[in-house]
Amino acid sequence: MLQLLHFPLCPYSRKVRVAVREKELPAELTLVEPWRSGDSLLALNPAAEVPVLQDGELVIVDSAVICEYLDEVRPEPALIGKTPAERAETRRLVAWFDGKFVREVTDLIWREKLIKRIKDKETPDSRAVRVGLGNIDLHLAYIAYLFERRNWLAGETLSLADIAAAAQLSVLDYMGDVPWDRHPGAKLWYSRIKSRPSFRPLLADRLPALKPADHYDDLDF
Repeated sequence: MLQLLHFPLCPYSRKVRVAVREKELPAELTLVEPWRSGDSLLALNPAAEVPVLQDGELVIVDSAVICEYLDEVRPEPALIGKTPAERAETRRLVAWFDGKFVREVTDLIWREKLIKRIKDKETPDSRAVRVGLGNIDLHLAYIAYLFERRNWLAGETLSLADIAAAAQLSVLDYMGDVPWDRHPGAKLWYSRIKSRPSFRPLLADRLPALKPADHYDDLDF
């Protein structure tokens, strides 16, 4: 059985959790707070970050590498694409949400409001939060643009692009920081992935010190 070290409100951990469930692979989840894990996590990942996937003696780190590995060992359903063009588009969008979206939105909101609070007991930088909240509209509009033209973000079938985007948005939605009402197209797409069996366990995640927004686990939000 696979062993996955994760932090529940980490978007990269969530991406891997959904991918594992879409692949219908049995996996044991171990909750880890990276900033308190000490040498045990460092021994598995020199970067001292989650997620970390263990498949027997093999240790795989970094969510992008883990998801590529899962797609190789369990080709169906194909989450990265079956043709070179499909794989290129999926990887482009995964890079968008794992990189550009994180820099412009997640790190300015999630890291400031949640990680600073539970890790460092610090108050968020309100200026950074305002910038992140201002940036999110562009990304939601882009999601709506893609969804209007395709069945899913990267094409006709669910892909890692959808999973990566939803994982980022889900941690922001936990805090009530996604303006869904201004972007009905993006909201429709998110409600679709939110209803998938692979995604529902994420909606049960809770942090004792921070309750989620009222609509967080509502499939008909």
